[in-house]
Amino acid sequence: MPAFFMMEFEIGYWGLFITSFLAATFIPITSEVFLISMLAMGYHPFSCLCFATIGNSFGGWFNYLLGQIGNPSWLKKIRVSTDQIKRWQTMVNKYGHWLGVLSWLPFIGDIMAVALGFFRVAWLPSFFFIFLGKFLRYLLIVGLFYIEWL
Repeated sequence: MPAFFMMEFEIGYWGLFITSFLAATFIPITSEVFLISMLAMGYHPFSCLCFATIGNSFGGWFNYLLGQIGNPSWLKKIRVSTDQIKRWQTMVNKYGHWLGVLSWLPFIGDIMAVALGFFRVAWLPSFFFIFLGKFLRYLLIVGLFYIEWL
């Protein structure tokens, strides 16, 4: 059986999972540095890709769920104008769950995931596109790491 199917559940993989989860929230952690460090130490790339993607996706889904409990009246209490709320809602309604693909972006990605939940965009396609964006980012990082070392 190939080694990546046996997935040694070493603490390093769980550390990558947790780091990736936290990096998808508003905590300023860079999971990419942790991922590249693990690849440089010889951890299996497929396992790293899986743990990083799943952890970061869970973090994005957590942000979506935080948005779900939000209430537009709270924004008014912190002096966000009704016009601004309507502009955000128009943008989210225009692009919908496709915004989830951009949830990998630093800073604004977290806000996009929250906005998808806040404006009640359907959860299943939102979760899929959040996952897709996170997966593509980590796939690119793993791919570039190995291209550079060829």
